Amino acid sequence: MRPFGYVRPASTAEAVRLCAARPGARFLGGGTNLVDLMKLGVEAPRVLIDVAGLPLDRVTRTADGGLAIGATVRNSDLAAHPEVRERYPALSQALLAGASGQLRNTATTGGNLLQRTRCRYFQDVSKPCNKRLPGSGCPAREGTHRDLAVLGHSEECVATNPSDMAVALAALDATVLLLGPEGERTVHATDFHRLPGRNPDQDTVIRPGELITGVILPPPVPGALSRYRKARDRASYAFALASAAASVRVEGGYVTHAALAFGGLAHRPWRARRAEAELRGAPATPAAFERAVDAELAGARPLRDNAFKVDLARRLAVDVLGELTGRQQPTRTG
Repeated sequence: MRPFGYVRPASTAEAVRLCAARPGARFLGGGTNLVDLMKLGVEAPRVLIDVAGLPLDRVTRTADGGLAIGATVRNSDLAAHPEVRERYPALSQALLAGASGQLRNTATTGGNLLQRTRCRYFQDVSKPCNKRLPGSGCPAREGTHRDLAVLGHSEECVATNPSDMAVALAALDATVLLLGPEGERTVHATDFHRLPGRNPDQDTVIRPGELITGVILPPPVPGALSRYRKARDRASYAFALASAAASVRVEGGYVTHAALAFGGLAHRPWRARRAEAELRGAPATPAAFERAVDAELAGARPLRDNAFKVDLARRLAVDVLGELTGRQQPTRTG
């Protein structure tokens, strides 16, 4: 048992001050990932700063018609929120696919964004891991990597981001709100998580002492529909082998808006910019969807045992796009 301190700040400003003043401090939300990593010996914070009681547990409309989601909103509450279910169904679906009811009742929005990889080498302190101990090596590359990355990985790390929620947020053009010693700032959800490069120990662009205070969803694109779908080894509460979140609008049989993100394939949610560019203006047909998704996945670099993920992600994305567009045939008018 490693001893650690515990404090409960009365405000976000106090939480940030406490973190800055106490080396080795970590913010604690629901603890569904951090506490598990502490038990495994992967994490060893000197102080836990419990932010679960801060007034960050509301979901409210923004002035422009979007949604502001507080960092301590529980995953269950967010998934069931009427505005989320009606206007951002991909987010609700991703949250419901992400964990059991017990975990969703505890896990927070901010904590979900900060959860760490489930790579077995990262979680086993008896094994080397560049994410846990930079410079020690990445045994996953030649070892067990069936569940790991096919996009954006490096010689240093082939881990994947485990969050379902983050994939939906990436496709929905969300932004993350941060408060730190230097004040407030916002980061686009697609830029919040990092690719491993030579610094795989850095999961996100969050700066020392910064606290996630919320997430902002812009107003939904008029006429667009969204969906999230996940493929996993078992039907209930397993991490994604591959997943896809999409938002699409079709007019006259042609795609006029497309946003697509993949999960389970990379160190961060993978926003499929090339596929989106191919989709915009294309007919809403399976053949067009296949061409667009193939263009995105052409850059995949699968390892020995996970090439199946490329085809799995392709089939998922094409099916989701087809469902959202109703497999409409191109009938341009005017």
